Amino acid sequence: MAEPEMDGTALTAVADSLVRDRAALNGIPQLANDMATDGVLLRVRTLLPEFTGALQRVAEQVLADPAAASRATIVELAERSGTSPATITRFCRAVGFDGYADLRLGIAAETGRARSAGWTVDIGREIQPNDPLERVLGQIMAADTRAMHDTASLLDLGEVARAAVAIAAAPRVNIFGASGSALVGEEMQFSLHRIGIPVWAWTDVHNGLASAALSRPGDVALGISHSGETGETIELLAEASSRGATTIALTSFPRSPLAELADIVLLTATQATTFRPDALSARHPQLVVLDLLYVAVAQRTHERSHAAFQRTAQAVHGHKAAKDS
Repeated sequence: MAEPEMDGTALTAVADSLVRDRAALNGIPQLANDMATDGVLLRVRTLLPEFTGALQRVAEQVLADPAAASRATIVELAERSGTSPATITRFCRAVGFDGYADLRLGIAAETGRARSAGWTVDIGREIQPNDPLERVLGQIMAADTRAMHDTASLLDLGEVARAAVAIAAAPRVNIFGASGSALVGEEMQFSLHRIGIPVWAWTDVHNGLASAALSRPGDVALGISHSGETGETIELLAEASSRGATTIALTSFPRSPLAELADIVLLTATQATTFRPDALSARHPQLVVLDLLYVAVAQRTHERSHAAFQRTAQAVHGHKAAKDS
């Protein structure tokens, strides 16, 4: 069966715009130049939604077992992914490598660093129903550790600072999310509320739309969606934007509809495991990014935040269990 031809040059340009430009982080000036070799798997994960057909199958095979991919010949990887050596060559160019040898070296170097860092569990391995809990715990810890590392690489600290400034000065902050993202949004609402930020988290689309429609310039709307394709969240953020609110998107996909709509984009990375697909494994990286944003807001409202903490702690003190005398 003939495989669809893909424009490797165009996809390489997409990779550069999605990964290298996002990697110009504060305090890490060399990261943007190193991403092509130091973040091979992150680059492949970032590009995965852009791939279709044969290239998507190659990407999925590489991500499923990076160690095996680093050892496989071009023919072996083609067979495992159900493609051809020509497709593997196009894939290499699409992710920024001149040839398969360079891709293998890049993956091998990255998996070697992961082992040196203590990520000894093979993240790509499926969790089996009869695996002992010790093995499952190691798998989850390794996946979450890697997701945190990749999120730190993707996250633009300048965007975090912009978001913090906007929230600190906002007369009103609306947070929108559905399903698991709603839980993350409620956690952020709780944190900001404790430091005196006027913030609401909306999970019902009707109530959320009503609040978004009352937005004014200076207000902030934060939309949370791993995929960036949740229709309700996009609609709510669009309504707030149309009323002049500053919009922030927290997502794993920088070219998603939610990200394209937002004024400020905060990116997360995920590392799925068995029973924890991307949408679930995104929760911890999302919480880390929002915790960073919350601390940045508290820094910019230090006196108000400290006073709010004192008052709220005093208000609930009487409801804490008495200590034994």
